[in-house]
Amino acid sequence: MDDQTSPVLVARADGVATVTFSRPEAMNSLDVATKEALLAALRDVAADDAVRCVVLTGTGRAFTVGQDLKEHVRLLGEDPEQLWTTVSRHYNPVVELIATMDKPVVASVNGVAAGAGAAFAFAADLRYVAASAGFNLAFTGIALSCDSGTSWSLPRLVGPGRAKELLYFPRTVPAQEALELGLATEVVADEELADRVAEVARTLASGPTRAYGAVRRAVAFSSSHSLADALAFEDEMMTRTGLSEDHRTAVQAFLAKERPSFTGR
Repeated sequence: MDDQTSPVLVARADGVATVTFSRPEAMNSLDVATKEALLAALRDVAADDAVRCVVLTGTGRAFTVGQDLKEHVRLLGEDPEQLWTTVSRHYNPVVELIATMDKPVVASVNGVAAGAGAAFAFAADLRYVAASAGFNLAFTGIALSCDSGTSWSLPRLVGPGRAKELLYFPRTVPAQEALELGLATEVVADEELADRVAEVARTLASGPTRAYGAVRRAVAFSSSHSLADALAFEDEMMTRTGLSEDHRTAVQAFLAKERPSFTGR
């Protein structure tokens, strides 16, 4: 595990990398140090072939409440340009990594996820949400536009009309409503969240990693391309996965009426 004083911790076990926001005293808000540590952690686990599933979670009462507003106010007086360059320097590459790395990403939403924090969770493949947790699209509440891919991910989860409603009238959407809206994959009792996510992550980490990566890329690609382009991309991904060791293993296991054992290659 990383230095325990870091605002973002990384633990690896059994093919799963758990990336944890670790500023519970600040509701895991995102100051510059946290954003830089998060980006470095995600780059590291994305490039690590031994990592076959990534879990993103928080400590304490929050997943992350987004931008650290105390630092924000200070920088607004000292260096306002740094506030706006952080979108391109930090938030955009973080979300792109979460959404496109070649392995599944699971958000374990242990508490409130607000602003960019909600957007990080929406960029993941699956969102397991503690019963006491919730999402808040807080951007317009402080007279800002949305960032961190919210304009891309939120309408795809709930539709453009509901997305604008949630952005125009920010409020905390409780876990059960989030499930009904399609923001949550599953709502889990607070005390059972870690075990449930660990179970899901272990299952994904033992699966056909290249196939999962190809599926998440294909789903993202098809949402903004024509049917013809989507079919061509599927063809490309099918060729890529068809040449994998895991595919050959799966076919052989099927013929032998056995369960395949995947290596992620």
